[in-house]
Amino acid sequence: MITFISSLILLFLGYAFYGKLVEKIFGINEGRKTPAYTKQDGVDYVPMDWKINSLVQLLNIAGLGPIYGAISGALWGPSAFLWIVFGGILGGAVHDYLAGMISIRTGGANVPAMVGKFLGNGMKQFTNIFSVILLILVGATFTAGPAGLLSAITHLSLQFWVIVIIIYYFLATLLPIDKIIGKIYPYFGALLIIMAMTVGIAMILGVGGHHMAELTLKNLNPNGLPRWPLLFVTIACGAVSGFHATQSPLVARCTKNEKEGRKIFYGMMILESVIALIWAAAAIYFYDGTAGLGKVLATPAGPSGVVKDVTLGLLGPIGGTLAIIGVIVLPITSGDTSFRGARLTIAEYLKWDQKNIGKRYAISIPIILIGYILTQIDFSIVWRYFAWANQTLAMIMLWTGAAYLSKENRFHWIATVPATFMTAVSFTYILMAPEGFRLPQQISYPVGIVITLTILLIFLIRIVYRKTEMNLAEKEI
Repeated sequence: MITFISSLILLFLGYAFYGKLVEKIFGINEGRKTPAYTKQDGVDYVPMDWKINSLVQLLNIAGLGPIYGAISGALWGPSAFLWIVFGGILGGAVHDYLAGMISIRTGGANVPAMVGKFLGNGMKQFTNIFSVILLILVGATFTAGPAGLLSAITHLSLQFWVIVIIIYYFLATLLPIDKIIGKIYPYFGALLIIMAMTVGIAMILGVGGHHMAELTLKNLNPNGLPRWPLLFVTIACGAVSGFHATQSPLVARCTKNEKEGRKIFYGMMILESVIALIWAAAAIYFYDGTAGLGKVLATPAGPSGVVKDVTLGLLGPIGGTLAIIGVIVLPITSGDTSFRGARLTIAEYLKWDQKNIGKRYAISIPIILIGYILTQIDFSIVWRYFAWANQTLAMIMLWTGAAYLSKENRFHWIATVPATFMTAVSFTYILMAPEGFRLPQQISYPVGIVITLTILLIFLIRIVYRKTEMNLAEKEI
């Protein structure tokens, strides 16, 4: 239990100290008007209190990932805690903060517009397509997951709950952000936090008499799967997640002042890391190690079965049922903003004003229909493609953040280092993954590293070139 409690303390210290450093490096301007006021439209640009924005941000980013991903990642043992803690502090929270704050600085821009501004038009066009595909994949993934849990609890058909959730997504995608999302999310946020806290406290109190393994760097995966790069793709939300870059602009458009950014963007990512840490620890604790966990994950119930076992086993029937409801709420409150994000990204590309409800219908209906069709595909297949796409978008956003900081003559390494790491993760994974090129490790590892170092070198050369141009321009003046 020492490893688990120490990890929690490190996360809170990370917010208090490293989060403050990131904010200082970025250089907030409290006197600068935010897009919530300069573009206020009553639909997507709506000034909201930072407390509401924080809970909306948390629920936007905390889908199935910090629970299902953390449970699956726990198969590698307590070493997964290191990725959640240091990935969250040095990578994920920096990623989310930069995505939100750069969006504020660029008029509430979505990911493709930010990428285009700082990495070039070619990357913008690629990211436009890539991010919309990711968002629809997320929406479909976060329909099937909660529908399965609801079906298990109520004994109503899976298809019934899929349709109910899809209808809700359509309304949440279409209506002004403060009409549904801004009103119900604070209550859902409270449920989410209480759920995670109760599971965490039950473990600390030793409920059930289970044993929590302490930190070891040994690979404890019962299937013998390599930790690199699989662990770093399996646990995305809770450590580093590109999906968050699509969500931060939604809240950036409702943020009243830049000084609120650290609480909303950096802070909520740290809180999501806490949630992921609790679920990774609970999965190991409840089954007394990774062998028992692996057996449950190998059944058709998968991570849903683990959630049910852990919550009912540690919290009893009433507490367990409430916790399961919280797990259902998590993906739904990310699925709705995924489709909303897809609508806004497409609208931004087409230059369609979203005050016009007809244009909102024209975009919302097709993406919701595509999402529904994807729910009919095997969940595990959709999840695998989502996992890789997710980390690839994180890579792109971190490079965008590094380019922004470099352009502003700020210390870009706070983004460059995690960008380099995620580049290695993304390329190595797709080279060896079943859904990728299926190359052996002996080839995938060195090729992934060579690609990563090449991209880093190109980025650093661009920085030198830009500074040289600036110096020459100053001399001419």
